[in-house]
Amino acid sequence: MKKITFMGAGSTVFARNVLGDCMCSEVLRDAEFALYDIDGTRLSESAEIIGTMNDTMGGHAKITTYLGVENRKEALRGSDFVVNAIQVGLYDPCTIIDFEVPKKYGLRQTIGDTLGIGGIMRALRTIPVMADFARDMEEVCPDAWFLNYTNPMAMLSGFMQRYTAVKTVGLCHSVQVCSETLLNELGMEDKLEGRKELIAGINHMGWLLELKDKNGVDLYPEIKKRAKEKNASEKHNDMVRLDYIDKFGYYCTESSEHNAEYNMFYIKSKYPELIDRFNIPLDEYPRRCVNQIAGWAKERDELRESHKLSHERSREYASHIMESIVTNTPYKIGGNVLNAGLIDNLPADACVEVPCLIDGMGVHPCHVGKLPVQCAAMNMTNINVQLLTIEAAVTQKKEHIYQAAMLDPHTGSELDIDTIIKMVDDLIEAHGNWLPKYR
Repeated sequence: MKKITFMGAGSTVFARNVLGDCMCSEVLRDAEFALYDIDGTRLSESAEIIGTMNDTMGGHAKITTYLGVENRKEALRGSDFVVNAIQVGLYDPCTIIDFEVPKKYGLRQTIGDTLGIGGIMRALRTIPVMADFARDMEEVCPDAWFLNYTNPMAMLSGFMQRYTAVKTVGLCHSVQVCSETLLNELGMEDKLEGRKELIAGINHMGWLLELKDKNGVDLYPEIKKRAKEKNASEKHNDMVRLDYIDKFGYYCTESSEHNAEYNMFYIKSKYPELIDRFNIPLDEYPRRCVNQIAGWAKERDELRESHKLSHERSREYASHIMESIVTNTPYKIGGNVLNAGLIDNLPADACVEVPCLIDGMGVHPCHVGKLPVQCAAMNMTNINVQLLTIEAAVTQKKEHIYQAAMLDPHTGSELDIDTIIKMVDDLIEAHGNWLPKYR
């Protein structure tokens, strides 16, 4: 029996999707699903939903639960795969802190979980926890694959890949739907079937470098024409990414609300009209958190009435990776891995998102070569922040937090250096024991 451990099982909706996918696989459905969390209520609710889904789908799996740090090592012991979906500090208090403290300095965000000051703080409170996971895994399941879904993806996966012996790949959902989303929104649905694509870069800013139809015809000339026309003629939810096509030549993987805050172009207090022009939803992530909490409470109550829950396999990579490794059947993903000569014009220490082939021996990243210069340059503005944040977590030197914030393109374009330092100090104080002590 294979053992799949889910770290942060209190992320109920996500645990349901990933483990539900496993239940849809004949290879994985009779595994032990070990659910781990530090919150007893959230763990109990997840066990309830996963158990109900298991019963509805045939009762093949064994469901076990592990509560608290004192039981973490047992949750991991003997695992074949470890799925990570933790959120250290949750929405309340830490996400609220990530948004409200910067607002006092005039710094606004949309999502704040991947880059920017919000992404920096989220990484700093999460990396110490993942370092503990790594020490336990190296002892009790040294051969397990660590499938990381937690943001900030490149910072957390990059830390694991550089500073631990754990076999780690970072997984996101944006690669799978990138070209499909673009073609659908531009009215090119007839080009979906049989299309060929190449995506590479970094997480949330992987570039759709090539897109061809089933006959090998380059679709970008028509895409560029339609993207510019769409942005000029209507307000919609993907205006930033379509503007990327116009200004940088390529579409990227993650949504416009994310990418609006990954650069110095769109959210500017001196030019508030840009918010309306590019339809940018400020404070979007806190709204999502509130709605998700309410939505889960409703779903939980309905589940307790019906006692039934089925699932259709999603596009999430995790179950397909596990299945491929177990059966030695080749499978292709877009994975976040250390840049060991994969993208020639990005740093070796960077965590990059590239095509990876999976088989019984694990994850095999593919060499991409050079990105277009402007795409590599955009990625570097994010990689600078990622590498300095990891450096701050490893050295526990406060100066590297300051430097990460100063070099963050959105933060640095809005605030002066002295104000950035004051804001970082306020954030560290507000987080209290959620962060280690920095010197």
